[in-house]
Amino acid sequence: MTLRLTVSDEVRALAPGFTHLAVEAQGLVNGPSTEETSALLDDAARRLAVRLDGRPPHEDPHMAAWRAMYTAFGSKPSRTRNSAEALAKRALSEAGLPRINVLVDVYNAISVAHLIPVGGEDTDRIQGGMSLVRATGDEDFVTVVGGGEVVEQPDAGEVVWRDDAGVTCRRWNWRQGPRTRLTEESASAVFLLESLAPMPVPEVTAAGAELAELLEKFSPGAHIVVHAPA
Repeated sequence: MTLRLTVSDEVRALAPGFTHLAVEAQGLVNGPSTEETSALLDDAARRLAVRLDGRPPHEDPHMAAWRAMYTAFGSKPSRTRNSAEALAKRALSEAGLPRINVLVDVYNAISVAHLIPVGGEDTDRIQGGMSLVRATGDEDFVTVVGGGEVVEQPDAGEVVWRDDAGVTCRRWNWRQGPRTRLTEESASAVFLLESLAPMPVPEVTAAGAELAELLEKFSPGAHIVVHAPA
């Protein structure tokens, strides 16, 4: 792996059933959402509806596990939902899933279809490696509020992804910062699929393989490496 990814002992102790799978890609071609990515998102919403069979997303066992984990590190899961649950709610609503850009549409489709949090980071914008840690509360998280850039600090004990420059994603996978997000100019990325028990590891692996296939489809010739779940 060209990008160093680490999970702290404190996070491992908090979530012994946590698994993450990384898909690294170089030579990607991004751009505005297309009819193809829009159809992919619609299909993901249909797959989600079949999976839930009339239940709300938070009643899915995997989403229930994430809610319990958010509570464990001091967040209110009904107010700050994990990324997969938030997307699932959008997918099932009248508004439907947002269309962002090709790469974001692709990983959002995987997240919704498999009901697993998936994030994408521009590796050219990451400083050093990425670590999943429990915050001290002194770290900087640069975000945008009301059209302007603001700096927030995570809560002490909150689980965050960070690099050498600061926090890249708050509350594990709740809100990504704009500094490392995938834009239409992004050509290199790492995609993180995150799961908790009771999601079987083979299902995480299948989701990662599907993501890699889609990246290859939309960026022919890209160099893609799928790393084993860790």
